[in-house]
Amino acid sequence: MPTIAIRVKPGASRTAVGGSHAGPYGPALIVAVGARPVDGKATEAALKALADALLLRPSALRLKAGAASRDKLVELPDGHAERIAALMDPARVGRH
Repeated sequence: MPTIAIRVKPGASRTAVGGSHAGPYGPALIVAVGARPVDGKATEAALKALADALLLRPSALRLKAGAASRDKLVELPDGHAERIAALMDPARVGRH
């Protein structure tokens, strides 16, 4: 299964998936969520938002690293590289 790096921005005014961030795991997809980083709520919301953006069920994603960090590695099924590249395109920031 492929892995994608994401950068979670908790406490956002709205949920959005798009843009990129130079993170510790390489280029990361930015996932903004309204949830606060308390008791894993922001991580849970970020995984749901990512799943929605990729047209997947949240159960299809698996957190590999970064449970207590803004920078996370997420394992996902094959076949989503094109959609992820489109979401990371700076011209599409804020859309999904």
